[in-house]
Amino acid sequence: MQQRCVFCEIVAGRSPASVVAEGDLTLALLDILPVNEGHALVIPRRHAAGLADLREDEAAELMTLARRVAGAQRALGLAEGVSLVLADGAVAGQEVFHTHLHVVARRDGDKMVLAVDYDPPPSREALDATAQALAGAMATRAPG
Repeated sequence: MQQRCVFCEIVAGRSPASVVAEGDLTLALLDILPVNEGHALVIPRRHAAGLADLREDEAAELMTLARRVAGAQRALGLAEGVSLVLADGAVAGQEVFHTHLHVVARRDGDKMVLAVDYDPPPSREALDATAQALAGAMATRAPG
C-alpha cells in the first residue's frame, strides 16, 4: 500500500495548512515544526519527489515565491537573515518525498546549526575537471 503524500493532501484541501501565499504552480505554508516563527515551506502543487522532478516553470516559481516569503519575514521583523534549505534525497536529509524549499527566518542566537567539517580544498586542476564533467553532463541532459 502506497502512503499518501502529506503535501499532496494539503494541495488537494484534504489536510489543514497555514497558507502564506499561493502561486499558479506553488504554495507557501508554515512549517509545523518551525525553527523560528515564520519558518515556511514552498512546495509545487504537482507531486515532484525531488528537485530533478520539477519542471523549469515550477522551479522558477518555487524560488520566486520563496523570495517573496523571505521579504515578508524581514518586513515583519521575524528574520534578521534567511536560510533557504532544500534537501534532495534521503542522504541529504529529505524526509517528505515531495520537493519542498524551507524558507527559515533566522534570528541571532537561534538553534539552527549548519555545520561542515571541510577537507583541504582540491587543486584548481581537480576543480576544473569536475566543472568540465558537470558541464558535459548538463549539455547531454534535457532541462527539467
